[in-house]
Amino acid sequence: MRIAMVSEHASPLALITGEDAGGQNVHVAELATALARRGHDVVVHTRRTDPTAPDTVLFRDGVRVRHLRAGPAAPLAKDLLLPHMGEFERELTEALAHERPDVVHAHFWMSGMAATGAGSALGIPVFQTFHALGAVKQRFQGIADTSPPGRDRIEPAVARACDTVVATSEEERNELLTWGVEPERIAVVPCGVDTERFTRSGPGARRNGRPRLLSLGRLVPRKGVDTVIRALAAVPDAELFVVGGPCPDEMTDDPEVLRLRTIARHLGVADRVRFFGCVDREEVPALVRSADLSVNVPWYEPFGISTVESMACGVPVIASRVGGHRDTVVHGETGLLVPARSPGRLAEKIRRLLAEPDTRRFYSEASERRVRGRYSWSEVARATEQCYRSQARWAVLPRDPEHERFTEQTAATTVGGEES
Repeated sequence: MRIAMVSEHASPLALITGEDAGGQNVHVAELATALARRGHDVVVHTRRTDPTAPDTVLFRDGVRVRHLRAGPAAPLAKDLLLPHMGEFERELTEALAHERPDVVHAHFWMSGMAATGAGSALGIPVFQTFHALGAVKQRFQGIADTSPPGRDRIEPAVARACDTVVATSEEERNELLTWGVEPERIAVVPCGVDTERFTRSGPGARRNGRPRLLSLGRLVPRKGVDTVIRALAAVPDAELFVVGGPCPDEMTDDPEVLRLRTIARHLGVADRVRFFGCVDREEVPALVRSADLSVNVPWYEPFGISTVESMACGVPVIASRVGGHRDTVVHGETGLLVPARSPGRLAEKIRRLLAEPDTRRFYSEASERRVRGRYSWSEVARATEQCYRSQARWAVLPRDPEHERFTEQTAATTVGGEES
């Protein structure tokens, strides 16, 4: 198949240049590569951010990245891109007409705006992966949500205009049903993990004799790292590695790091919490393997790839009972689920697992098997391909009036957000 992916703000090339290694960049890069390994030809369409970059770049065998004009050829926060999506759609339509694909797969809601417009004009089926839903983000973040005005109307319009929404969790599917998306037009395909990099075997970071907890992911309030620090106060002798966040040389002034360090000092556990900041992707598996428990307790989580990466390394996990965690962690079989924002309950579960090495070993083995059977990129690519082929007639639905209205929107009034 000829597959066109659309990822307006998250280019797979960023993983090579080191400019960004967010979740969507990784997802698009790995899914495109895995589909190419299955014999498909993949072109990823992204916004041009460098005037000197070639129009088309070979990313990996079978995967090309095509740069489309949309606004200034310079980096822009994704929440500032909405005024340029009309131009992006016109460029995308021209590119797809010149090299017509069999399917278009859009990633993120603004990519979906452009993709559904181009797909409708050219009669090409469009698949949509949101990665995060604005309605859920706003529900949990309130005034801290930096999404552009209109997302709450555009995103449901995109969901109703595309042929199939490829949701990453059952919780996302349930949310989409409340938007009026027909059940038969929703497929659930999880995010994937690099099961060649994240493995039980391999080196681990140096240990110092203390029980070690790991919190892996971006440092934003919704990730609930403060809950882990509060729980640590009730887990004597254990230490906590916090991996992720700003670059190490920026941690001194980072607001979230300062907030978390203040909490740790107030609770008397500052000497047992180590902040690493962002680390090279190659170093992450060794840090994961060095932990006795991986603890990820966000308030909400569209999928939770960090939890799955820990599971792939055979590290027992404790996760909040939200979002994708409800799918990935089988409570009492591959790990434990706890309520979000409940440090007391979390501390109780941490103490229990640290005291039960046989249970940790059982969870470790079961977790690794589950990841390799369900969340490898080869399996995710197979399931995604099955979604593409399920569109027997390749019929494109009429465009939603809300989509028409906001594709031509010419102003946005926010600053950059924090989704992957």
